[in-house]
This record gives sequence, structure tokens and C-alpha cells, in this order.
Amino acid sequence: MYNFILGLHSGLRYIVLLLLAVAIILSITALFGKKDYTQTNRKINFFAMIATHTQLLAGLILCFVSPFVQYGNMGDAMKDTVVRYWTVEHAVLMLFAVALITIGHAKSKRGDIAINKHRAIALYYGLAVLVIVVAIYQSGRPLLGMSIGNS
Repeated sequence: MYNFILGLHSGLRYIVLLLLAVAIILSITALFGKKDYTQTNRKINFFAMIATHTQLLAGLILCFVSPFVQYGNMGDAMKDTVVRYWTVEHAVLMLFAVALITIGHAKSKRGDIAINKHRAIALYYGLAVLVIVVAIYQSGRPLLGMSIGNS
């Protein structure tokens, strides 16, 4: 089960990053082009948020089955940089990114004019992608590589 969830979590990041990139690009081009907030914008933004939440669920499942996270002594875990990263840092950074995406989506839904909706997506989704890239980079694993097994 661990290898399956790890492969799912690792592969799903491509969908998440792709949807977030499309949402951000559409929002930025709409901001500069002073375009309306369309159904396409709404759907892409929604699917990006749903994919991110699905990724979060896969990550939470990994927290319970991963040998990195199943550590009895947290004092010792904090001294080991690899264990600390997977036990605390990765989870906190990714939760922060998911929170930014959720806030951005909520603000885009509540925005009264198109420019405010596009601005919310560009800002919050953009900051979230920055946090995600930093978190993946910190792991020492390639941004576009796959994590399968106990590597």
C-alpha cells in the first residue's frame, strides 16, 4: 500500500502543478487583458483546488504508512534532517500551500468584479506554487522526478 500511495502522491504533483500553472497563466493574461472571469476560469481554478486537496489527502495517508514519519522519539527525529523534513517541514509547507490555494479560490468566488477574481487567483495560487516548489526543492528530490519505493 505504501508504494502505491507514494507513487500516486508523486505522480499527482504533475497534475497539480499543471492545473495551477494554467490557472495562474489564465489569470495573469486576463488581468493584463482586462478580460471577464469566464466559466473556463472558474472550472480551471476549481479543478486546481480539488487536485491540490486530493494531493493533500494522499499526503495525509502517507503520514500514517510512511517509514519516514513513523518515528517514536520526536526529539531524535528533530536532530535528523531527513526525518525532520518528512515528519514536519514538508507537511507544514504543503499545508500552507493548500491553505493559500483554498483562500485564493474563496476570494475569487466572492470577488465582485473580474479583475478582483483574477487578482486573487494570480496572487494566492502563485504564492502557493512558490511554496510548493521550495518544499519539493528542499527534499533534495527532483521537481519533475518520480518517487517510487523506498528511495
